[in-house]
Amino acid sequence: MEKEIDKKTECCPKFDPALWKDRTFNWTDKLFATGKVSCLFHIPLNMGQVITRMMRKIDAANALDPEFIMLTEDPTPWVSDQFIPVVKEVPGLKHVKLSGKFITKVYEGPYQEAKNWYTEMFSFAESQGMKASKVYFYYTTCPKCAKKYGKNYVVGFAKVE
Repeated sequence: MEKEIDKKTECCPKFDPALWKDRTFNWTDKLFATGKVSCLFHIPLNMGQVITRMMRKIDAANALDPEFIMLTEDPTPWVSDQFIPVVKEVPGLKHVKLSGKFITKVYEGPYQEAKNWYTEMFSFAESQGMKASKVYFYYTTCPKCAKKYGKNYVVGFAKVE
């Protein structure tokens, strides 16, 4: 869905929100490599190191899912879980399989709005006649690239019933 990243000229590709607005994903055992990021009141402390380590292993195994999204869940103020889709298990990483129906909503704004977007995702699901049981976020660009592009898009993923 997103264009291939030219690692020599850019960090994050420019994001097209129209491709992600109000989409539905039906996953059956979709495989994700997972990593834990240390946080201080939901502010990531070592995200760069964790993602770099994960991506090196995923690249070495030639396992990256072509439809790249990195989902984040913040179960506590002290840790966030990162989910990167892979096409096969990667040695040295933990994995989970996600199943179910997921709906998306695109947000634009600073990262500190995530707490409001989290609550909004439950309301959005209700407005669609569904009940959300879990919410993840896809932060589409790093802070440096968000500044470069002048927009900070975040996609909410709600698991719904």
